[in-house]
Amino acid sequence: MAAGAPRVFVSHLSGVAVFDPNGDQVGRVRDLVAMLRVGRRPPRLLGIVVEVASRRLIFLPMTRVTGVESGQVITTGVVNLRRFEQRPTERLVLGELLDRRVTLAESGEEVTVLDVAIQQLPARRDWEIDKVFVRRGKAGALRRKGETLTVEWSAVTGFSLEEHGQGAENLVATFEQLRPADLANVMHHLSPKRRAEVAAALDDDRLADVLEELPDDDQVEILGKLKDERAADVLEAMDPDDAADLLSELPEEDKERLLTLMQPDDAADVRRLLSYEERTAGGLMTTEPIVLRPDATVADALARVRQQDLSPALAAQVYVCRPPDETPTGKYLGMVHFQRLLREPPFTLVSSVVDSDLKPLPPNASLPSVTSFLAAYNMVAAPVVDESGSLLGAVTVDDVLDHLLPEDWRETEFHGPEGVPDGRH
Repeated sequence: MAAGAPRVFVSHLSGVAVFDPNGDQVGRVRDLVAMLRVGRRPPRLLGIVVEVASRRLIFLPMTRVTGVESGQVITTGVVNLRRFEQRPTERLVLGELLDRRVTLAESGEEVTVLDVAIQQLPARRDWEIDKVFVRRGKAGALRRKGETLTVEWSAVTGFSLEEHGQGAENLVATFEQLRPADLANVMHHLSPKRRAEVAAALDDDRLADVLEELPDDDQVEILGKLKDERAADVLEAMDPDDAADLLSELPEEDKERLLTLMQPDDAADVRRLLSYEERTAGGLMTTEPIVLRPDATVADALARVRQQDLSPALAAQVYVCRPPDETPTGKYLGMVHFQRLLREPPFTLVSSVVDSDLKPLPPNASLPSVTSFLAAYNMVAAPVVDESGSLLGAVTVDDVLDHLLPEDWRETEFHGPEGVPDGRH
């Protein structure tokens, strides 16, 4: 649902068809999954429970939903067919929130929840439950005897986590506003038992972000305490280079088992990265830079750069290549820095402003060579191209720093520059 589109009441989604980008039906909606938050903050909608042809219930993340309209749900990308399992911090919207007795905060009156509405946040891929449709009257009373009204989520109590609640749910909610690096620092100083409880309560994307910021030993410990299917999901949510680094720390048998459980496309990227020496451009690179065809426009490039889930280093430039667009690409033609994009008219073709003079890195370039390249040309990312001229990926400055800093740098508590708060207070 595009930003600004009408909200959708979830009762209207029950049983509607789910289609892939080709128009083929994947299954039907059976429920929605939300994560409650502390106080009266609207819950975040995590995804949809879909019943496929085999009557298996699977989980479809909202990040893969491109449309919720006209009595159908449209998804993009490959659908993971592993069986849906509800996690401790998750709530089924149809199964657990509807028909619940809650209280209107202003008057203290008890009402019954008949429906809730979802809406996508502007300029983001996140979805929230923002409205509640309720009926006044005593529990069990006939619907026609009670007045109905629609209120903001914050206008009712009885749903969300209490401030004084205990357990990992409340702890996770308390840390919700922390940056991944800060939450990783907190988790590092928890006991192994508590660390595992918090990891179990985090959703896949959040846990993936945090794992990328933890020391190797903590990463291996946490991954080892997850069920294999969940571990594979988290590895898929990680950047391929970080997933490869983590898997390289595991015994060969465990590594191969998890790779087999991952989606084939994700596993292929990680396997390719594992084939390179660790301290080389190939071992350091990510396989997911911004790749554009020569006939793409500056407007197309800027739209890609604006994607919220891109790191600043990856968003700093785009790489122009002939098809295919996925790495390894067709012939690499050059790069365009985002500052150049800002100076050009939107209709300009990226092929006309491409910088082809800067020689890319080969995958076997050593760490000192990569560091020298970034420093010499004042770059925050560098293309990695093989002998055939195909773009394999890009090395970013943050990955280089990971290998230049002392091995235990992640294990030292981060306080930030003197006098600057670290975000925890």
